[in-house]
Amino acid sequence: MSRRHLPTLTAMQCFEASARHLSFTRAADELSLTQSAVSKQVAQLESVLEHPLFRRVRKRLQVTPEGSLYLTEVRKILAQVEMSTRYMQSYGGQSEVLNVTTLPTFGARWLIPRLNGFRFRHPNVYLNISNRMEPFDLEEERVDVAFFFGHGAWPKAECIKLLNEEVVAVCAPSVVPEGGIGDPLALTELVLLQSATRPEAWHDWFAAQGAYTEHSYHGPRFDTFSMSLRAARAGCGVALVPRFLAEEELKAGQLIIPWAFSLASRDAYYLAYPEYKAEQAKVKGFIEWILEHLDAQAKETDGKWRAGA
Repeated sequence: MSRRHLPTLTAMQCFEASARHLSFTRAADELSLTQSAVSKQVAQLESVLEHPLFRRVRKRLQVTPEGSLYLTEVRKILAQVEMSTRYMQSYGGQSEVLNVTTLPTFGARWLIPRLNGFRFRHPNVYLNISNRMEPFDLEEERVDVAFFFGHGAWPKAECIKLLNEEVVAVCAPSVVPEGGIGDPLALTELVLLQSATRPEAWHDWFAAQGAYTEHSYHGPRFDTFSMSLRAARAGCGVALVPRFLAEEELKAGQLIIPWAFSLASRDAYYLAYPEYKAEQAKVKGFIEWILEHLDAQAKETDGKWRAGA
């Protein structure tokens, strides 16, 4: 389909409003159009799609199955257009957008809490943060800063190590038998929650303790650590997660560590940015902010350790 044959935004607006009101007349009132114009726009849309979007039953509209499917996509498109338009309306001449990508759970639990106050120090920098789990090209995707887990190398990019990781098993207190866990293999009698991004995690965790089981790969599989943690909290089984990502639930007593063993990961969390953007003020300012908060976190952790000692 050529671009000139794609449906217009007006047609999609008419369809969305008609589907919401189940009435061309009410849609027309909302859009300040005539009922005939709305009906014509929807008819043209049906012609382009080659599928009926509505049925007329007893002088009332009903959305067809095809219409319901398309309606979901149309609402996403209209919402994106509205968000982009409002963003540009508030965009100042001296403003800059900083495109940041992060791993989902790392972004929600580690990065976002450290962004508080950034806007006041850098009022002309607008953060645009998105989740990315698969490898990608920083330059092609126009990403300014990326947070990732790995061995610290990214093509055509500078990488800064942020923190190491230790992996622990966590579960809801109600899941653990009254007598507790006598050895790591006892966890296989519960449900081992699997990570889609780290399929070898349980195998490596058991192997590091000299334990082997055919159940290492058995259990529900989740895309993100956030989903694994939520499943563990709900009592669905035992999750194997980076300890720092589970601190909130561990402190609140919503999760416990049933077997006190932690496995240090070979990889770590890094910040990466394209080499050619090293001197850009917005990139430098953001990196400085992150490193300041990382240093503050290290001092706080060291202080707690010394107090405990």
